[in-house]
Amino acid sequence: MNFIDEVFINVSAGDGGNGCLSFRRSKNLPKGGPDGGDGGSGGNIIFKANSNLNTLARFRFEKYFAAAGGKKGLSKNKSGANGEDLVIEVPLGTIIYDDLFKEKIGDLDSDEEEIIVVKGGKGGFGNVRFKSSTNRSPKKATEGQEGESLSLRLELRLLADVGLLGKPNSGKSSLVKAVSSANPKIADYQFTTLKPSLGVVDYTPDKSFVISDIPGLITGASEGVGLGFQFLRHLSRTRVILQIIDVGNKGIKDIEKEYKELLKELKEFDLNLAQKVRWLVLNKIDLISEEQQKKIEAHMKNKQNLIVYLISAKQRLGTKKLMRDIGFALEKLDG
Repeated sequence: MNFIDEVFINVSAGDGGNGCLSFRRSKNLPKGGPDGGDGGSGGNIIFKANSNLNTLARFRFEKYFAAAGGKKGLSKNKSGANGEDLVIEVPLGTIIYDDLFKEKIGDLDSDEEEIIVVKGGKGGFGNVRFKSSTNRSPKKATEGQEGESLSLRLELRLLADVGLLGKPNSGKSSLVKAVSSANPKIADYQFTTLKPSLGVVDYTPDKSFVISDIPGLITGASEGVGLGFQFLRHLSRTRVILQIIDVGNKGIKDIEKEYKELLKELKEFDLNLAQKVRWLVLNKIDLISEEQQKKIEAHMKNKQNLIVYLISAKQRLGTKKLMRDIGFALEKLDG
């Protein structure tokens, strides 16, 4: 599934430092010549692609970035230090737009590729620069230039890391909503009436993954009934598949039957795809007793050799641990 994660931020390069107005003065040289140094240049803001990142989640909380300014010039003809560049890392495939003029600035499509987005201002001249044969004691120094500033739109086309598989009303969309920090736009998706839900899950303060459901799978999907075939094809691009089942008002036999039906559709479509299903999420546990929960969990773990989680997406019970464990499992897949 191809999605767009989109954020808006503001960036400002550093201002240049002012030039220094200074004259050499000492006991033996009461009227020395000019010795004011130049100001340092402001730092640039550089965007750098990092293949280890996969979302723009960071920029939903950080909206303003500024590079350091240059230092002012000093006497004794000493130039001020340049401001340090600010390097902002973004996921591979991030496209950067000038939001005001709607122009594309760059497309970072290779790892560690860099682009200077805004340049720092040049430092001002110290008065030593203005010394001439006709002006031996210039009393002029210039201010540093302002750094460039831009309002940016960052766009990233995403593939979901985790796909949710389940029947209609199993709670897939509710789970995405419960655990996500954002809902990026859907792009290049040919089915307008049945749209998947997508979210970015921050499972640690600085790590995240993309999760998506697909519209509820019905019997015969692998044979093209409804839109099942197309959706199953999109699921094949995810790295982990979570099978989600509504356990409210269902017995163990009904739950096991539903699990087998969903797995059968996957196997008939692609046997390799079915091998990704190692996680079973039993949703809506707020509708059954703790005793029932334990019986269902034990049965599915022993009979089907699955990683079983009991949650209530609506009540957000067990969802945090589930997402954290998935995130760490994805890290292991990355090796």
